[in-house]
Amino acid sequence: MDKKRESTTLSLHRCRFVDYAPSAITALAYPPLPLPSVKGKKKTTAGKQPLRFGLLAVGHANGNIDICEWQGAEREAQCSQAWVVRKTLPGPYPSKVDSLAYVIRYPDDVGPDDVPVQSDLRLFSSGGGSELIEWDLERGCIRRTINSQGGSIWSIAANPSSSSLALGCEDGTVRILSIANDTLTHSRRFDRVKCRMLSIAWGPPMPRQPQAKKTQDSSTDSSSDEEEEEEEEEEWTDSWLITGGSDSSLRKWDIASGRVIERMGVDKVRGERTLVWTVGVLGDGTIISGDSLGMVKFWDSRTCTQLYSFKAHGADVLCMVISPEGRAIYTAGVDQKTVQFSLVKTSSTESGPSASRWTQTCSRRMHSHDVRALAIWPPYTPLPAPYKRQFAIDIAPILASGGLDMSVVLTPAALPTSTVVKITNPLNTSTESTFEDSYHRKLAFVARGIVRVARSARLVSCAREAGLSVWRIHKKTEGEAGARQMQTESTLDPLETEPFAGGWEKVLEMDLNVNTNITTHEISDDGKWLVVSDLYESKLFSLSTDDTGEIYLKRIKDFSSIIQAHIPASSSHSASTGASAFQFTPDSTKLVMSTALSSYVLIINLTGDKPRVMRRFDQHRMQDSIVHDRVVKGRALALDNAGTELVNGHAHVNGDVSMDVDMAEPDADSSAPAENQNEESESSEDEEDDEDVSSSAAIVSVDRIAVSTDGQWLATSNNRARTHIFNLDLISHHCVLPTFPRAAQALAFDPMHPSVLLLAFPDNTIQIFDVETRQFPIWGKELAASLPKRFTYAHDPVLGVAFDPAVSSSSGTDDQGKTRYVLFWGATWMFKVSLDTTVRSGAKKRRREMAPVPGADEDRQWRDYKMITQYRPMLCCDFLTKDELVVVERPLVDVLLTLPPAYFKHKYGAS
Repeated sequence: MDKKRESTTLSLHRCRFVDYAPSAITALAYPPLPLPSVKGKKKTTAGKQPLRFGLLAVGHANGNIDICEWQGAEREAQCSQAWVVRKTLPGPYPSKVDSLAYVIRYPDDVGPDDVPVQSDLRLFSSGGGSELIEWDLERGCIRRTINSQGGSIWSIAANPSSSSLALGCEDGTVRILSIANDTLTHSRRFDRVKCRMLSIAWGPPMPRQPQAKKTQDSSTDSSSDEEEEEEEEEEWTDSWLITGGSDSSLRKWDIASGRVIERMGVDKVRGERTLVWTVGVLGDGTIISGDSLGMVKFWDSRTCTQLYSFKAHGADVLCMVISPEGRAIYTAGVDQKTVQFSLVKTSSTESGPSASRWTQTCSRRMHSHDVRALAIWPPYTPLPAPYKRQFAIDIAPILASGGLDMSVVLTPAALPTSTVVKITNPLNTSTESTFEDSYHRKLAFVARGIVRVARSARLVSCAREAGLSVWRIHKKTEGEAGARQMQTESTLDPLETEPFAGGWEKVLEMDLNVNTNITTHEISDDGKWLVVSDLYESKLFSLSTDDTGEIYLKRIKDFSSIIQAHIPASSSHSASTGASAFQFTPDSTKLVMSTALSSYVLIINLTGDKPRVMRRFDQHRMQDSIVHDRVVKGRALALDNAGTELVNGHAHVNGDVSMDVDMAEPDADSSAPAENQNEESESSEDEEDDEDVSSSAAIVSVDRIAVSTDGQWLATSNNRARTHIFNLDLISHHCVLPTFPRAAQALAFDPMHPSVLLLAFPDNTIQIFDVETRQFPIWGKELAASLPKRFTYAHDPVLGVAFDPAVSSSSGTDDQGKTRYVLFWGATWMFKVSLDTTVRSGAKKRRREMAPVPGADEDRQWRDYKMITQYRPMLCCDFLTKDELVVVERPLVDVLLTLPPAYFKHKYGAS
């Protein structure tokens, strides 16, 4: 371009003092697939790949469970962002997660080719104690618990038909729980043996055989009625299961009698007991075990004799997973290695089991510490050969692993034998897709919202499981400022300078009395308010600073009861005052909070003697089809220059089909200023609204909140991709945006145009909406449709958005001619892009006139942008002032220093 690019000078605070401690990964789980029909009436399509990828559950050593959602479109087999955390289930404090298991709530309601979604699933976990926990995936809390009656739970496993759950217990028993039809009850107890049940797996289910009488008379009406009755019965029955114990043995159990059928012994060293940490079963009945000697063994389930034995690991084998087709086994453990075993064909003329054998084919080291958990998508189901499920051979399975180094590693895991066709790598990391040759990628261990910045007070806060720390960033003198300035020309490349001395100090350390791990916190811009919440209670603190910079803390003791009074007793979980998100207004006079379990949005006034709730909004609780007591259906409305068209009650935005959209005017009572409104009348109105919708209230989590810089507009977004706009001047509901394919990952208002809302999504796409005109501006649509691929294909999802407060004038003299930039950031990158709010009618023509630069990205000629990747991993990125940027990093090296030494074996002299 002829015009010289603008240069920006700003100071960068590269903060590495924040001692955020991510938690180790101890369990992984993908949902099971439904069993095929025995009668063949619901045959699965051979080679059909499920259109969706299942939810990934990640269990942590601190008790939290992350629910990760695949970000690709429904029929897309590739997605650069892969699985992104969409919800965190806060664990009780203190607690841990040792085992996870998904089951299908009503298997008959899920088609044979369908992938269960969140509403179809139940999630169970155990954490070293005697309680088994079932989680409410919608609300994000514990749904119910049941005692094992056998001491600590060492292992859990669901049967293939999702009707029973087996618990391996401390007292040497296997307990079977019935989970059919959404129940959770004790069913039976197996015989007791003198060891701990460290691992457990179900054998292949057996198809229930139809009675001879019914097959002979199948042509008659009476027999057809009997067949219909039979369909309602269980089509599959379980015959046996296998356990690994702490006494150097595996045991095969008969499910009908609850007795041991056979015992298999593993190797011992110097007479010490060997621990069988993991077991698995194939569809042909082959049993696989991994033990504390590093041995992986294959067993014949009929004779219970050893088939193969491999010294695959240098230390304990802690976890195992079977490939979707059952032709590969993956094991991992203390020595950080992930080992692949493949079923290799040994004879081209013979057929059957004798024509192939299991061989150790490959090993990779993708972790720096112990690997505690493995899972694979699509999941494996041990089915007899005639009912074996077929998967698409041109899409690689994805192996997930996790352990003490806190990052989930995703690896394409296609087999070399399937390379006769071009294999798609779903992770988009490389063209190679086999386990041996493909590139793996790590999901960032950064948790969103852990770090907050108070701009005016220059404070940085960081939450942990049950506490909070606050640091102050000092202002720089004239000489120091020059040493830390960062000169950029449409970039954010730092100069190689040393940090100035005394740049920060810790000013506050808090330990809180909580029931669960902290879910969210926020610090006001002026540093005078701090609010912290677990799942069940919110705590508000007033902060004051003396002349020496010392911070004093005072808790507002009746804050929880003030909130409690405005949550209707009729609503579910009304006793909880916990929050899923907070946001202070820029002037720090109001606090916006969304309640964690009841999905209300509360506007709280902080001026006066004590906080008071000004208004309670329940728009997020309404079902999608209900808005202000009327069903939005069958109306057509065209919005000029908005890019949104309503057809039969559905909105289409930039080609994406969305849900119902309400562009209604504000509430009738909102014309008067908020100060003149009667608080009692508002409460009565809210109660009436609750009566209207409480019977069919939607269960959502309102986890994203943004307030415009002038304090007028409030945007709240929930996990069902519904975004509502409120007017804080009038304390009223303004409008609801169209529902996009994904829930928003970050919301931000433009400081220069406070009515312009930017929504960033976890697949690194954006939308820009003018809340005042209720339109999608043309320049915003152009920006959203033309973002560079380097940004949209970035492997880590966007975590936040920061607008440049500084506004520099370009060739234009009016405000519309002013340009600046917006800073998107993820865990491993920052993306700076020019934000031009002018409507350019001749944009396409000018693009054609621009001379292409040889070798340059084609996107460069559209807008100036820069991708910065040297700061990683980032917990937060925000502006302190117009020329100061704070980047909070937590380097992996610093985190690993807090861990015990990794397993290492000297190999001096080894060839």
